[in-house]
Amino acid sequence: MATQALNSTTDWQTRDTAHYLHPFTDHAALHSEGARILTHAEGIYHWDSDGNKVLDGLAGLGCVNIGYGRQELALAAQQAMSDLSFCQSFFKTSNQQAIALAEVLAEITPAGLNHAFFQSSGSEANETAIRLALHYWALEGMPGKRNVIARENAYHGSTMLTANISGIPPMAGAGSWDFEHIHHIPAPYKYLHGPDMSEEAFAATAAQWLEDKILELGPDTVAVFIAEPFQGAGGAIIPPEGYWPRVQAICKKYDVLLAVDEVVCGFGRSGHWFGSQSFDIEGMDILQMAKGLTSAYAPLSATMVSDRLANTLIEKGGEWWHGFTYSGHPMCCAVALENIRILKKEGIVEQVRKQTGPYFKDHMMALADHPLVGDVRARGLFGGIQLVKDKASRTLFGDEEPIGEQVSAAALERGLALRDIGNTNALMPPLIISKDELDFTFSVTRLALDETARTLGLL
Repeated sequence: MATQALNSTTDWQTRDTAHYLHPFTDHAALHSEGARILTHAEGIYHWDSDGNKVLDGLAGLGCVNIGYGRQELALAAQQAMSDLSFCQSFFKTSNQQAIALAEVLAEITPAGLNHAFFQSSGSEANETAIRLALHYWALEGMPGKRNVIARENAYHGSTMLTANISGIPPMAGAGSWDFEHIHHIPAPYKYLHGPDMSEEAFAATAAQWLEDKILELGPDTVAVFIAEPFQGAGGAIIPPEGYWPRVQAICKKYDVLLAVDEVVCGFGRSGHWFGSQSFDIEGMDILQMAKGLTSAYAPLSATMVSDRLANTLIEKGGEWWHGFTYSGHPMCCAVALENIRILKKEGIVEQVRKQTGPYFKDHMMALADHPLVGDVRARGLFGGIQLVKDKASRTLFGDEEPIGEQVSAAALERGLALRDIGNTNALMPPLIISKDELDFTFSVTRLALDETARTLGLL
């Protein structure tokens, strides 16, 4: 037998499975098939160790907003690491990059969010949001307000707490913890929960689920409602118009804090700086962000806090026993500042809102006629393709039928990476994608749907 070439794809795969435990992975399948080994990336494309060029239709994980290979961010990181490689934020210590970033975030986030707390991941940002909400009510003399309401098919992270807040059943399975104060309501997914209702009627019904849960638990026991403007990893679910104003009114009526998870939606994905602005969400108490904050060039997240909560924390809190070694890391903050500068200078968010976002939506809607597609939805450069076994009855494929995975595999063979979310394929390309590149994206998507449909006898 010929000796395996050193640093060949097979060599890297062998070394990968020997030592690297991957996140959200069936490791038996990985060991059987081997990983794709990426070697470099530029713009909206990446290349693997076999030389295949792939258009990254999921922007990493909905995070590489300005695309790959921007040297400005590499230089910002290099300069920051040369000047101040690390600065802890404990013990009344700070650094210039963290201060400057907190100021910029206070400027670009919705009104009233003037205080930033830094972490390294979206999971940590959501963990901070919940801990802060509970701490706030305790400081205000209402420690009984401890219940947290989230939505089914939500994704808020994979720490013990956020895995249980997430409304995806496997997330709360083995290795998680049973948190008795966490409760879920249905997702505002009209296709499954209100197909025969008008948009307005379903918006009212979906919002009423929140009010019903608050009344069931007792308003004096509910601390916070946490939700994404539109739901990402839980199936690319976009709420109906009118849903969010009703939700805001309900939270205000019962004095329930509102924490808006912008980890996926933030920094241009919706065609606005934040998904909150796309849905006219105003007056939230907490806003969590990550991913697009640095376009994933460095691990950084932020939890933005309203004056109401911050003032209580400052004036009544004493020492807050919460934080992370890497909170406000100067290099990560410097990268975020440069990323935001590029988004502004190049008008990338406005381009999504006015040009590529509408073009993307038109392409998405054109897929609705496909025999494998039951529903399509889009907002900005984010979209979901609902796969169905039967269009007339809206029958979904079972968990044992990995149809989304088949579509993704067929697309990958043709040079496009799609995201497989069970019965849904999601698209969330880098925000710099052009109309010509969108044409290619949707041409390949339709070919992948066709190939899968043929294997099922639907074409």
